Amino acid sequence: QVQLVESGGGLVQAGGSLRLSCAASGTTFSINTMGWYRQAPGKQRELVATITIGGSTNYGDSVKGRFTISRDNAKNTVYLQMNSLRPEDTAVYYCGAKLNIIWNYWGQGTQVTVSS
Repeated sequence: QVQLVESGGGLVQAGGSLRLSCAASGTTFSINTMGWYRQAPGKQRELVATITIGGSTNYGDSVKGRFTISRDNAKNTVYLQMNSLRPEDTAVYYCGAKLNIIWNYWGQGTQVTVSS
């Protein structure tokens, strides 16, 4: 089993920055990919960014060039640096962990609110 705990959400003005953290515990050696998804009210959950254990990254089109995902394997922690935030980035951000093909574990989510 893997447990994921997110932190770092909050309220920020448009143009500002936030950094989210996701700490994994449990059988973390089994994790291949970690990442962030987000869900705004009335919308489907969408990809924000993912990173493999080898450091390969993938980003959703709406955040490319503004968000950066990174991973500290020694600390079993993944980070999401969010710059140039926009009101449309407002959502609950979820950290996920993938062992192989499917996303097996999710955190409880952290709210990010960007005011205009």
